[in-house]
Amino acid sequence: MENQLEKQNQLILVDEDGTEVLCNILFTFDSDEFGKSYVLFSPVSSEENEDGEVEVAAASYIPQEDGTVGELNPIETDEEWELVESVLAQFDEEGCDCCCEDCEEECDEDCDCGCEHHHHHK
Repeated sequence: MENQLEKQNQLILVDEDGTEVLCNILFTFDSDEFGKSYVLFSPVSSEENEDGEVEVAAASYIPQEDGTVGELNPIETDEEWELVESVLAQFDEEGCDCCCEDCEEECDEDCDCGCEHHHHHK
């Protein structure tokens, strides 16, 4: 699975057909249990289904020195999928959260309040 980082919160995924798909990075997290980092992302072009949900994909990766995601690797074990699904469920429950209490701006649908101290929920 090849990809390249487009900009800070997006990546370009190359699918089995060689088609480039631009994706928004939802969030990343690390697992001490598996010794890997994981990224959850959603294709920019994906439409919301009837329940208002969008397609979410996940992969493991090795962080690069410049802080980018780098090469994605497929998640292959049931144990890893269970971990990813539990983290995603927590993310869905908590929603997004600004990192600074002084910010009076509300987060938008991308969890971005726009303040200079903002970072994505991890």
